[in-house]
Amino acid sequence: MDASKYYIILPDAIGHGKSSKPSDGMRMKFPKYTYQDMVKANHQLLTEHLGVNHLRLVMGTSMGGMHTWMWGYTYPDFMDALFPLASAPVEIGGRNRMFRKAIINCIKSDPQWNHGEYEKQPQTGLTGAVAAILLMIDGNSHWQNLAPNRQAADSLLLNLNQRLVNRYDANDLIYQFDSSRNYNPAPNLANIKAPLIAINSADDEINPPELGIMESEMSKVKNGRYVLLPITDKTTGHGTHSNPEIWGVYLKELLDMTNK
Repeated sequence: MDASKYYIILPDAIGHGKSSKPSDGMRMKFPKYTYQDMVKANHQLLTEHLGVNHLRLVMGTSMGGMHTWMWGYTYPDFMDALFPLASAPVEIGGRNRMFRKAIINCIKSDPQWNHGEYEKQPQTGLTGAVAAILLMIDGNSHWQNLAPNRQAADSLLLNLNQRLVNRYDANDLIYQFDSSRNYNPAPNLANIKAPLIAINSADDEINPPELGIMESEMSKVKNGRYVLLPITDKTTGHGTHSNPEIWGVYLKELLDMTNK
């Protein structure tokens, strides 16, 4: 990505980062936003506020990857290329939905949550929620290498849990995981026009390749290609999406292919 040639726009989506979110003050009275709202808001940011009417590339990882699929069919003429990572273009079901719902239930079941009107963060609920997140975001091989015995595994879990629990706000986390509730690009994949390369990794527990979802759905994308990265000592499960050393060659291929 040549920042001397292109503007690289990295917005905080609704409910995340410095964007508007429940912890700003409204708590559980904050509007129940969805991924559709987030994509629409980013489109408005570009067109109405930044004066951008076309994008060289739409790219995202995890939730951003899911948004990338949505950009492809919602605004099919708006971009030259699409590059979703660590995502799947189908309704969230099975273990993926169960893990998201478990996080929400874990927080809400903590009496200290108090229907979102807590004075202090509900530590028990957040601890359970974070544990679920940790077990899904990395791969078995990477975890085994980092913590090959009981003592190392216990210490790693404790350190990671403490770090993440202090990072999250309980209401924000509920909204973030609930916002994917009606995500489902599958019926609209044929409307995607721009060339697309989708990247997943074989050790991704959130998007497990054994389900065969990608092979089935990619046939609907006219100019689409699916790349499944094999498990290596460099892959880190779902988090592989943040390592361009592994998938950068495919991004270059896509940009070269769509260079006008």
